[in-house]
Amino acid sequence: MSDSQNPSVLPHVRRVGDVSFWYADHGMPQQRRQALRSEVHADVAIIGAGFTGLWTAYYLRQAAPELRVVVVEKEFAGFGASGRNGGWCMGTFGWDHQRFAKTHGRARVLDMVKALEGTVSEIARVCEREGIDADLRPTEELILATNPSQLERLQTEIDDRRTWGDAHRLRELSADEVRQRINVPDVLGAVTVGGMLRVQPAKLVRGLADTVERAGVTIFEDTDVLRYASSRVTTAQGVVHAPIILRATEGFTATLPGYKRDWLPVNSAQIATVPLPPEAWAEIGWDGHELIGDMANGYCYCQRTREGRITVGSRGVPYRFGSNMDRNGEPDPVTIDRLTDILKKHFPVAARYPIEHAWCGVVAVPRDWCPTVGLDRETGLGWAGGYVGEGVSTSNLAGQTLADLALDRATDLTTLPWVNRKVRRWEPEPVRWLGIHAMYGLLNAADRHETRRGTAANGLARLGKWIAGR
Repeated sequence: MSDSQNPSVLPHVRRVGDVSFWYADHGMPQQRRQALRSEVHADVAIIGAGFTGLWTAYYLRQAAPELRVVVVEKEFAGFGASGRNGGWCMGTFGWDHQRFAKTHGRARVLDMVKALEGTVSEIARVCEREGIDADLRPTEELILATNPSQLERLQTEIDDRRTWGDAHRLRELSADEVRQRINVPDVLGAVTVGGMLRVQPAKLVRGLADTVERAGVTIFEDTDVLRYASSRVTTAQGVVHAPIILRATEGFTATLPGYKRDWLPVNSAQIATVPLPPEAWAEIGWDGHELIGDMANGYCYCQRTREGRITVGSRGVPYRFGSNMDRNGEPDPVTIDRLTDILKKHFPVAARYPIEHAWCGVVAVPRDWCPTVGLDRETGLGWAGGYVGEGVSTSNLAGQTLADLALDRATDLTTLPWVNRKVRRWEPEPVRWLGIHAMYGLLNAADRHETRRGTAANGLARLGKWIAGR
């Protein structure tokens, strides 16, 4: 057996960075759209050509085809998290329900849960209507427990989801029932969450960009926003004048002057194996292409891709000092080692084969770890984001909501609990760096304790989350 087939040897990573594996699969843009080189006037200007900005543009033009909509993007459409994420289109409420219920009540939170669930079928509908081939596959999430502490947390998670409107999507599985689906060592139980899609995110975001462009939206790429204020977006090459300006920059919000402490750019990274041969899949199973996660404190997220690879994602090194960004999606070696360890743990058969690609990106984290969307009618400035890693489907709801707000339409969406929700800013450095690293350090320490000793380390995890306000 060669080193590349020996599970005890760290597989060679053939490609690191280059934005993401999804672009290696789909192909990088052969030619970028033109940059802004003058002054232009629009009815709505959108900063950021990721999922949020593009969905907003799509629904604006659907509702008002005469509207002049301009999108400005620093790199190319889909360069950020929209083209780097795990490809989980979930339609779930992944934040603290109680924080929203305190201000709007339980009933409105349940309305938001229902609205989020509806985004999955809405995304599928738009892809079919517009001819977007994004490798959509209906499936479900499979959340695993591989030690007694995880099993205890799993039951708490099930109870919580049942309380908050997801009971109809859940099915508990015994260890034997899990093994009938997939061969994961040490599994003790699981729950499935139905009504999801596996997607190829780069294909989805690039297809969406082409769709809105065909609908009459102007997208300026290679256009760096220097600053923006009421009615004016100033870029390095020109100016956009618009009465409504919507910020849709998610994890890259920290790069805008004056916004460094609003949302933290927290790193998330992934690896992708080479396509596995039939004999490997015969051992692994996974015929349902479920989206695989676990109940570890430092959780993971995994996908079986269209062409038979396994992608594994997790946090790794969580945050760069001063809200700094990665370089073109390049993760550090420590993070790649951590992801490879997760691959070996859950899919030891796959660890016999090389790692094709490793990449990373950032997700936006508000101070209370909850997303928000809004528009200040006096200034005309709006925003959406802070999805904390659950943006594939949530961005669709944000786009629908921002479009309604921009058009000054009172709808069920514009009164949901996350609309015009304001939270305090993150602390200055080095406090926020220390807090985030302390939290993830304690979460990882709790996981190591549970793996080695088989007993719960809930105190460590609670302390970590308390430090960062999660």
